[in-house]
Amino acid sequence: MSKLEYPDETFTEKDPRIGGNARKTDKAALKQAREDLLKLYECKPCQPIAVRLAWHDSGTYNKDKTEFPKRGGANGSIRFYPEIKHGANAGLVAALELLKDIADKYDGVSYADLFQMASAVAIESAGGPKIPLRYGRKDAAAPEGCAPEGNLPAGGPPYPDGSPKAGDHLRKIFYRMGFNDQEIVALSGAHTIGRAKPTRSGFGKENTMYTINGPGNPGGSSWTKDWLKFDNSYFKAVKKQDDSELLVLDTDNALFVDEDFRPFAEKYAADEKAFFSDYVKAHLKLSELGVEWETAPITLD
Repeated sequence: MSKLEYPDETFTEKDPRIGGNARKTDKAALKQAREDLLKLYECKPCQPIAVRLAWHDSGTYNKDKTEFPKRGGANGSIRFYPEIKHGANAGLVAALELLKDIADKYDGVSYADLFQMASAVAIESAGGPKIPLRYGRKDAAAPEGCAPEGNLPAGGPPYPDGSPKAGDHLRKIFYRMGFNDQEIVALSGAHTIGRAKPTRSGFGKENTMYTINGPGNPGGSSWTKDWLKFDNSYFKAVKKQDDSELLVLDTDNALFVDEDFRPFAEKYAADEKAFFSDYVKAHLKLSELGVEWETAPITLD
Protein backbone atom coordinates (compact mmCIF):
# COMPACT_ATOMS: atom_id res chain seq x y z
CA MET A 1 0.00 0.00 0.00
CA SER A 2 1.09 3.54 -0.64
CA LYS A 3 1.45 5.53 2.54
CA LEU A 4 0.07 8.58 0.79
CA GLU A 5 -3.07 6.79 -0.34
CA TYR A 6 -3.65 4.99 2.94
CA PRO A 7 -2.10 7.14 5.64
CA ASP A 8 -1.74 5.94 9.19
CA GLU A 9 -4.40 7.75 11.21
CA THR A 10 -2.47 7.24 14.46
CA PHE A 11 -1.34 10.71 15.41
CA THR A 12 0.18 11.72 18.71
CA GLU A 13 2.04 14.70 20.04
CA LYS A 14 5.31 12.80 19.54
CA ASP A 15 4.46 11.75 15.96
CA PRO A 16 3.81 14.87 13.86
CA ARG A 17 3.34 14.43 10.12
CA ILE A 18 4.88 17.81 9.39
CA GLY A 19 7.63 19.39 11.46
CA GLY A 20 6.82 21.76 14.25
CA ASN A 21 9.33 24.58 13.83
CA ALA A 22 7.95 27.84 12.47
CA ARG A 23 9.41 29.14 9.22
CA LYS A 24 9.79 32.33 7.23
CA THR A 25 8.74 32.52 3.61
CA ASP A 26 10.77 33.72 0.62
CA LYS A 27 9.54 34.35 -2.91
CA ALA A 28 11.83 31.94 -4.77
CA ALA A 29 10.79 29.02 -2.60
CA LEU A 30 7.12 29.95 -3.01
CA LYS A 31 7.39 29.79 -6.79
CA GLN A 32 9.10 26.41 -6.66
CA ALA A 33 6.55 25.03 -4.20
CA ARG A 34 3.73 26.15 -6.48
CA GLU A 35 5.22 24.19 -9.37
CA ASP A 36 5.51 21.10 -7.18
CA LEU A 37 1.88 21.43 -6.14
CA LEU A 38 0.79 21.55 -9.76
CA LYS A 39 2.78 18.37 -10.42
CA LEU A 40 1.20 16.72 -7.38
CA TYR A 41 -2.32 17.44 -8.63
CA GLU A 42 -1.44 16.20 -12.11
CA CYS A 43 -0.54 12.77 -10.77
CA LYS A 44 -2.91 12.51 -7.83
CA PRO A 45 -6.49 13.88 -7.69
CA CYS A 46 -6.25 15.22 -4.16
CA GLN A 47 -7.45 18.80 -4.69
CA PRO A 48 -10.52 18.51 -2.43
CA ILE A 49 -8.63 17.46 0.69
CA ALA A 50 -6.07 20.23 0.15
CA VAL A 51 -8.89 22.78 0.06
CA ARG A 52 -10.38 21.29 3.22
CA LEU A 53 -7.04 21.44 5.06
CA ALA A 54 -6.59 25.15 4.35
CA TRP A 55 -10.20 25.97 5.20
CA HIS A 56 -9.98 24.12 8.51
CA ASP A 57 -6.76 25.93 9.39
CA SER A 58 -8.32 29.33 8.62
CA GLY A 59 -11.81 28.58 9.92
CA THR A 60 -10.86 28.58 13.60
CA TYR A 61 -10.56 32.37 13.58
CA ASN A 62 -12.35 34.45 16.20
CA LYS A 63 -12.46 38.16 15.39
CA ASP A 64 -13.14 38.99 19.04
CA LYS A 65 -9.73 37.66 20.11
CA THR A 66 -6.53 39.57 19.44
CA GLU A 67 -3.65 37.40 20.66
CA PHE A 68 -1.70 35.57 17.97
CA PRO A 69 -1.97 32.65 17.38
CA LYS A 70 -4.73 31.89 19.87
CA ARG A 71 -7.17 33.99 17.86
CA GLY A 72 -7.06 31.18 15.29
CA GLY A 73 -6.91 31.62 11.56
CA ALA A 74 -4.41 30.79 8.82
CA ASN A 75 -1.39 30.17 11.01
CA GLY A 76 -0.54 26.53 10.26
CA SER A 77 -1.59 25.32 13.71
CA ILE A 78 -3.58 22.47 12.18
CA ARG A 79 -0.26 20.62 11.78
CA PHE A 80 -0.12 20.16 15.55
CA TYR A 81 -1.65 17.63 17.88
CA PRO A 82 -4.28 18.02 19.30
CA GLU A 83 -5.82 20.30 16.63
CA ILE A 84 -5.34 17.81 13.80
CA LYS A 85 -7.32 15.30 15.87
CA HIS A 86 -10.32 17.57 16.46
CA GLY A 87 -13.48 15.82 15.31
CA ALA A 88 -14.06 18.19 12.40
CA ASN A 89 -10.55 17.44 11.13
CA ALA A 90 -11.04 13.69 10.77
CA GLY A 91 -9.10 12.43 7.77
CA LEU A 92 -6.91 15.49 7.39
CA VAL A 93 -3.80 13.62 8.50
CA ALA A 94 -3.92 12.39 4.89
CA ALA A 95 -3.60 15.98 3.66
CA LEU A 96 -0.53 16.53 5.81
CA GLU A 97 0.96 13.33 4.38
CA LEU A 98 0.37 14.57 0.85
CA LEU A 99 2.13 17.86 1.53
CA LYS A 100 4.96 16.49 3.65
CA ASP A 101 7.51 16.08 0.84
CA ILE A 102 6.95 19.64 -0.35
CA ALA A 103 7.07 20.96 3.21
CA ASP A 104 10.34 19.13 3.84
CA LYS A 105 11.82 20.38 0.57
CA TYR A 106 11.29 24.10 1.13
CA ASP A 107 12.40 25.65 4.40
CA GLY A 108 11.58 28.97 2.78
CA VAL A 109 7.83 28.36 2.80
CA SER A 110 5.93 28.72 6.05
CA TYR A 111 3.45 25.97 6.84
CA ALA A 112 0.64 28.52 6.97
CA ASP A 113 1.56 29.72 3.48
CA LEU A 114 1.96 26.20 2.10
CA PHE A 115 -1.50 25.12 3.29
CA GLN A 116 -3.16 28.18 1.78
CA MET A 117 -1.19 27.90 -1.45
CA ALA A 118 -2.12 24.22 -1.77
CA SER A 119 -5.79 25.16 -1.58
CA ALA A 120 -5.65 28.01 -4.09
CA VAL A 121 -3.60 25.99 -6.58
CA ALA A 122 -5.99 23.04 -6.12
CA ILE A 123 -8.99 25.19 -7.06
CA GLU A 124 -7.24 26.65 -10.09
CA SER A 125 -6.04 23.21 -11.27
CA ALA A 126 -9.60 21.89 -10.93
CA GLY A 127 -10.88 24.49 -13.38
CA GLY A 128 -11.74 27.20 -10.91
CA PRO A 129 -10.62 30.82 -10.79
CA LYS A 130 -7.07 31.91 -10.11
CA ILE A 131 -6.83 33.21 -6.56
CA PRO A 132 -4.08 35.84 -6.17
CA LEU A 133 -2.97 34.97 -2.66
CA ARG A 134 -0.53 37.02 -0.64
CA TYR A 135 2.22 35.23 1.27
CA GLY A 136 4.40 35.79 4.31
CA ARG A 137 2.16 34.29 7.02
CA LYS A 138 3.74 33.71 10.38
CA ASP A 139 3.45 30.17 11.69
CA ALA A 140 2.06 29.17 15.04
CA ALA A 141 5.20 27.84 16.71
CA ALA A 142 3.83 25.25 19.14
CA PRO A 143 0.70 23.26 20.03
CA GLU A 144 -0.13 25.78 22.71
CA GLY A 145 -1.16 28.12 19.90
CA CYS A 146 -3.95 25.85 18.66
CA ALA A 147 -7.49 27.17 18.71
CA PRO A 148 -10.08 25.32 20.82
CA GLU A 149 -12.24 22.63 19.30
CA GLY A 150 -15.72 23.54 18.09
CA ASN A 151 -14.99 26.57 15.89
CA LEU A 152 -15.79 24.88 12.57
CA PRO A 153 -19.25 24.45 11.03
CA ALA A 154 -21.23 21.24 11.42
CA GLY A 155 -23.13 19.73 8.50
CA GLY A 156 -26.35 18.99 10.37
CA PRO A 157 -28.09 18.88 13.75
CA PRO A 158 -27.62 18.76 16.61
CA TYR A 159 -25.44 21.83 16.22
CA PRO A 160 -22.74 22.18 18.89
CA ASP A 161 -23.58 25.86 19.40
CA GLY A 162 -27.23 25.04 20.11
CA SER A 163 -28.57 26.68 16.96
CA PRO A 164 -32.11 25.54 16.11
CA LYS A 165 -31.64 25.87 12.34
CA ALA A 166 -28.84 25.34 9.85
CA GLY A 167 -28.91 28.97 8.76
CA ASP A 168 -28.56 30.17 12.35
CA HIS A 169 -25.59 27.85 12.85
CA LEU A 170 -23.84 29.03 9.69
CA ARG A 171 -24.24 32.64 10.76
CA LYS A 172 -22.87 32.00 14.25
CA ILE A 173 -19.79 30.31 12.81
CA PHE A 174 -19.12 32.67 9.93
CA TYR A 175 -20.11 35.91 11.63
CA ARG A 176 -17.56 35.05 14.34
CA MET A 177 -14.96 35.15 11.57
CA GLY A 178 -16.27 38.42 10.14
CA PHE A 179 -18.12 37.12 7.07
CA ASN A 180 -21.51 38.28 5.80
CA ASP A 181 -24.37 36.30 4.23
CA GLN A 182 -23.13 36.71 0.66
CA GLU A 183 -19.66 35.49 1.60
CA ILE A 184 -21.13 32.50 3.47
CA VAL A 185 -22.97 31.40 0.34
CA ALA A 186 -19.99 31.98 -1.94
CA LEU A 187 -17.65 29.96 0.28
CA SER A 188 -20.20 27.15 0.49
CA GLY A 189 -19.75 26.77 -3.25
CA ALA A 190 -16.36 25.13 -2.65
CA HIS A 191 -18.37 21.95 -2.00
CA THR A 192 -18.56 21.69 -5.77
CA ILE A 193 -15.40 19.59 -5.38
CA GLY A 194 -14.93 16.80 -2.90
CA ARG A 195 -16.87 14.21 -0.97
CA ALA A 196 -18.13 13.48 2.53
CA LYS A 197 -17.33 10.11 4.04
CA PRO A 198 -19.34 8.65 6.92
CA THR A 199 -16.17 7.38 8.57
CA ARG A 200 -14.93 10.97 8.82
CA SER A 201 -17.78 13.46 9.06
CA GLY A 202 -20.62 11.05 9.77
CA PHE A 203 -22.38 12.23 6.62
CA GLY A 204 -22.89 10.62 3.25
CA LYS A 205 -22.98 7.05 1.99
CA GLU A 206 -20.24 4.46 1.84
CA ASN A 207 -20.18 5.03 -1.92
CA THR A 208 -22.37 6.25 -4.78
CA MET A 209 -22.43 5.76 -8.53
CA TYR A 210 -20.19 8.84 -8.79
CA THR A 211 -17.57 7.75 -6.24
CA ILE A 212 -17.48 3.95 -6.18
CA ASN A 213 -14.66 3.80 -8.71
CA GLY A 214 -12.73 6.87 -7.58
CA PRO A 215 -10.75 8.60 -9.00
CA GLY A 216 -8.29 8.25 -6.16
CA ASN A 217 -9.53 6.40 -3.11
CA PRO A 218 -13.11 5.32 -3.86
CA GLY A 219 -16.18 5.96 -1.74
CA GLY A 220 -18.13 8.65 0.01
CA SER A 221 -20.86 10.97 -1.24
CA SER A 222 -20.18 13.92 -3.50
CA TRP A 223 -22.22 17.10 -3.84
CA THR A 224 -21.79 17.05 -7.63
CA LYS A 225 -21.43 14.46 -10.37
CA ASP A 226 -18.00 15.68 -11.48
CA TRP A 227 -16.57 16.26 -8.03
CA LEU A 228 -13.05 17.12 -9.20
CA LYS A 229 -14.23 20.04 -11.33
CA PHE A 230 -14.59 23.47 -9.74
CA ASP A 231 -17.66 25.19 -11.20
CA ASN A 232 -21.14 26.25 -10.09
CA SER A 233 -22.62 22.72 -10.24
CA TYR A 234 -22.99 22.65 -6.46
CA PHE A 235 -25.60 25.41 -6.50
CA LYS A 236 -27.47 23.83 -9.40
CA ALA A 237 -27.54 20.43 -7.69
CA VAL A 238 -28.65 21.76 -4.31
CA LYS A 239 -31.37 23.82 -5.95
CA LYS A 240 -32.78 20.91 -7.98
CA GLN A 241 -32.23 18.06 -5.52
CA ASP A 242 -33.31 15.60 -8.19
CA ASP A 243 -30.49 13.06 -7.80
CA SER A 244 -30.51 10.82 -4.72
CA GLU A 245 -26.89 9.90 -5.38
CA LEU A 246 -25.75 13.43 -4.59
CA LEU A 247 -25.24 14.76 -1.08
CA VAL A 248 -27.30 17.63 0.32
CA LEU A 249 -26.61 18.51 3.95
CA ASP A 250 -28.93 20.64 6.05
CA THR A 251 -26.39 23.44 5.79
CA ASP A 252 -26.46 23.12 1.99
CA ASN A 253 -30.25 23.16 1.85
CA ALA A 254 -30.29 26.26 4.04
CA LEU A 255 -28.76 28.28 1.21
CA PHE A 256 -32.01 28.02 -0.74
CA VAL A 257 -34.42 27.87 2.23
CA ASP A 258 -33.13 30.85 4.19
CA GLU A 259 -34.62 34.00 2.67
CA ASP A 260 -31.43 36.02 3.12
CA PHE A 261 -29.12 33.36 1.69
CA ARG A 262 -31.41 32.44 -1.21
CA PRO A 263 -30.80 35.44 -3.52
CA PHE A 264 -27.08 34.73 -3.57
CA ALA A 265 -27.52 30.99 -4.06
CA GLU A 266 -29.93 31.61 -6.93
CA LYS A 267 -27.49 34.08 -8.47
CA TYR A 268 -24.60 31.61 -8.37
CA ALA A 269 -26.71 28.75 -9.73
CA ALA A 270 -27.55 30.91 -12.73
CA ASP A 271 -24.23 32.69 -13.26
CA GLU A 272 -20.91 30.88 -12.88
CA LYS A 273 -18.91 33.99 -13.68
CA ALA A 274 -20.57 35.86 -10.81
CA PHE A 275 -19.88 32.92 -8.50
CA PHE A 276 -16.20 32.83 -9.45
CA SER A 277 -15.83 36.58 -8.96
CA ASP A 278 -17.40 36.55 -5.50
CA TYR A 279 -15.71 33.32 -4.52
CA VAL A 280 -12.23 34.73 -5.18
CA LYS A 281 -12.90 37.69 -2.89
CA ALA A 282 -14.30 35.51 -0.10
CA HIS A 283 -11.49 32.97 -0.43
CA LEU A 284 -8.85 35.70 -0.22
CA LYS A 285 -10.47 36.97 2.97
CA LEU A 286 -10.63 33.43 4.38
CA SER A 287 -6.95 32.87 3.59
CA GLU A 288 -5.90 35.90 5.63
CA LEU A 289 -8.05 35.42 8.73
CA GLY A 290 -6.00 35.87 11.87
CA VAL A 291 -2.78 36.26 9.90
CA GLU A 292 0.27 37.91 11.36
CA TRP A 293 2.69 38.83 8.59
CA GLU A 294 6.39 38.09 8.99
CA THR A 295 7.19 40.80 6.44
CA ALA A 296 5.27 42.90 3.97
CA PRO A 297 2.95 40.49 2.10
CA ILE A 298 4.53 38.79 -0.92
CA THR A 299 2.73 38.34 -4.26
CA LEU A 300 3.87 35.99 -7.02
CA ASP A 301 2.40 37.67 -10.10
